[in-house]
Amino acid sequence: MPRLSLHFQRIRAPVLGALVVLLAPLLGGCGGGSAAPPDVVAKSRTAPLESIFQADNQLLTDPAGTLEELHRLGVERIRVFVPWGALGTRTPIAPDALSHRAPVNFDATDPGAYPAASWAPYDAIVREATARGIGVYFTVAGPAPVWATEPGEPPGTASAPSPIGVWKPSASDFGEFMRAVGTRYSGHYPDPLHPGRDLPRVSFWGIWNEPNLGIDIAPQAIDSGKLEVSPVYYRQIVDAAWTALQATGHGHDTILIGELAPDGATVGPVPGDFDMMAPLRFLRALYRVDSSYHPLRGLAASQRGCPTTVAASAHFVAEHPELFHATGVADHPYSQGLAPNQAPPLEPDYAEFADVPNLEKAVDRLQEAYGSGTRFPIYSTEFGEQTNPPETLIRALAPPTAAYYMNWAEYLSWLNPRIRSYDQYLLVDAPNGTFSTALEFASGVPKATYAAYRMPLYLPATTAGHGQKLEVWGCVRPAHYAQLSTGRAQQVEIQFAPASGGHFSTVHVVPLTGPGCYFDVVERFPGSGTVRLRWSYPHGPAIYSRNVRITLH
Repeated sequence: MPRLSLHFQRIRAPVLGALVVLLAPLLGGCGGGSAAPPDVVAKSRTAPLESIFQADNQLLTDPAGTLEELHRLGVERIRVFVPWGALGTRTPIAPDALSHRAPVNFDATDPGAYPAASWAPYDAIVREATARGIGVYFTVAGPAPVWATEPGEPPGTASAPSPIGVWKPSASDFGEFMRAVGTRYSGHYPDPLHPGRDLPRVSFWGIWNEPNLGIDIAPQAIDSGKLEVSPVYYRQIVDAAWTALQATGHGHDTILIGELAPDGATVGPVPGDFDMMAPLRFLRALYRVDSSYHPLRGLAASQRGCPTTVAASAHFVAEHPELFHATGVADHPYSQGLAPNQAPPLEPDYAEFADVPNLEKAVDRLQEAYGSGTRFPIYSTEFGEQTNPPETLIRALAPPTAAYYMNWAEYLSWLNPRIRSYDQYLLVDAPNGTFSTALEFASGVPKATYAAYRMPLYLPATTAGHGQKLEVWGCVRPAHYAQLSTGRAQQVEIQFAPASGGHFSTVHVVPLTGPGCYFDVVERFPGSGTVRLRWSYPHGPAIYSRNVRITLH
């Protein structure tokens, strides 16, 4: 969510992350000018990389129109934030969310006990998405209704009030809410607008949002930042949510844990009540292991709500099945303006895009600490590049650079078999221009990132000798829907325009036969110039990728 990046406005020197070390022989300068080998071997991916998109504001106000645009963009799944309590201007699902007392005789497990108007926007989104073949991914999260939090929250100040509904949220109450959501979207709950029909099923879930961020769960840490407590609350929350989903027929669904903010405060007595905890530190406390990934014992364990002996800790796996049997770990790997192969310096506990290999190693070590062989896939579930305009912060990029970084990040995601999704956060920028990761300006005018998202194009190397081949990787995101609607296999044109002048011409027609929308080929170009992709909607206009310049010498 945008609240994350509003806390981080530092300037960081680019440092190559672990990912670029692993991929350096392949990247050949990451498109910056090194020569490609004479015979580049194209790669393939066996598991699809799913396209996820989040556009809550537009979906809530105009679900049909927004989903029509997302369908034309080729989005496979939408992420929808389902707030339990009061969140900004959004209507909370829970009744009396700002009251200190729950409604009298309120059965929180019954969807019918909640205001019908609170469900209506989400019912509409699920109906409209299902009608277009777009999957729905519900992130069911806080803030909690005030009646489901503990007293004692710091009062804050007039200029910095304490967030509402995040102080020690009740896991048992959240579990009851999760049962209501799971029941309503089980595929067997009557559709209130269409008698005789049931609401469509939701089968993709995220539990809470950025629990390592103090404005989502608080306090984050006590004892001058030394003792992590938000992971204890989150462990209880995911326990309750897992049980609720199992009980409502969602036991075989996709269920993600984490939804981690990628950064955190690491200097001084942090994160305190409302700051951010570095995500890998959060995960270690969630699994109650120390910095060497050994299960905690004695006082260190009891302070974090964990078993204190070896015998008691043997039950940890059985008591917290979601930590070992969920579908995967969700990360929000914003790069904060850095290139996709550049990690923040001296921050081993971060989970930004270039840090994902470290995240993979960490989640593996957490499993190994308990004798589990689970290798969780990583789901990128919130990602985007902030642009200038409209922002002027140091991490905001010129739209063409943002488009280039987006395509580069998606290519690296496609290369990594542990990454299962590529996410775009926001369709239209907010009017005030904050956290401007959207594909369109607030006016509705598309940015350069719009075309880059719809039809990604990336060349790992852009310089080669005459007669040498260059690798061309890309995706026609809407092609999947075009094939379904027409019954015809789709193909994309690789086009070239010479640097000396002249029009674009097609040099290769590539059939789109791989999993998802992607292709990866090698191509011999006639000289220096510009490369782009061209594809046409069925009975519609031609669309183009961004342009990539190449140099042959």
